[in-house]
Amino acid sequence: MNTVKKIKMTPGEFLHQAKTLAHLPTLVEAIATRQVIQAQANDLSLDVTPQELQQAADLFRNMNQLHSTEATFSWLEKYQLSLDEFEEFIHGNILSHKVADHLFSDQVEPYFYEHRIVYEQAIFYEILFEDEDLALESFYAIAEEELSFSDVAHQYIQDKESRRIGGYRGVVSRKDLKPEISAAVFASKPPTLLKPILTAQGSHLILVEEIILAQLTESLKGQILNKLFTEWLKEEVQNIEIDFDVDNYAQANSDNDMTLAVMSG
Repeated sequence: MNTVKKIKMTPGEFLHQAKTLAHLPTLVEAIATRQVIQAQANDLSLDVTPQELQQAADLFRNMNQLHSTEATFSWLEKYQLSLDEFEEFIHGNILSHKVADHLFSDQVEPYFYEHRIVYEQAIFYEILFEDEDLALESFYAIAEEELSFSDVAHQYIQDKESRRIGGYRGVVSRKDLKPEISAAVFASKPPTLLKPILTAQGSHLILVEEIILAQLTESLKGQILNKLFTEWLKEEVQNIEIDFDVDNYAQANSDNDMTLAVMSG
């Protein structure tokens, strides 16, 4: 039966462990990112209202299934957060969204139209052959209606689940396909059977069912906004340096214990 074992650790030891586990650069980058966002929010005079804070906190609890006070306090204990620190955490998340929206919301639509082709999607079926001649033979058999694509899929697809659904790949984005396959698929006029396409993997026999032209949906707007914001943040963080005196901090706080709870058998 699992029991809870508590381990006491000073902040100095915690930082030492973070250093020797090579986790400190990740932590410092996260801190730098927060500082960049806060500085930009200050420059733009952006702030968070109590109502926004409450709504965001409620949403966070719902998304993390913290539906009771007990569940919420268990989560806070797990992450060593006080209620004030939890509020600070939510405040930072809101500011991040506000800064992203302020800086890049006007750039989303132009970016989409400039890169529209990237967001095109296709629905197709695929059979991968090791033998190029067999792929070509199967292509002609289907084209001349001697066999159906489903017949060939059930005969030659090795993966059980893929064979069960006849090689159905579902909705696939252009950017997720190899260039040689992407070029052929998106140049086709569905529904159509493509002549086998040779790649390093083998010979691909593809039945294209539909091409889905890109549309700027709310979901895609969010993806593009996040992409632009993330790229900007990465560049900004690279241009700053945090002078974090770990050794002096560790010495100054060596007498203050942290308690970590872990499960043991």
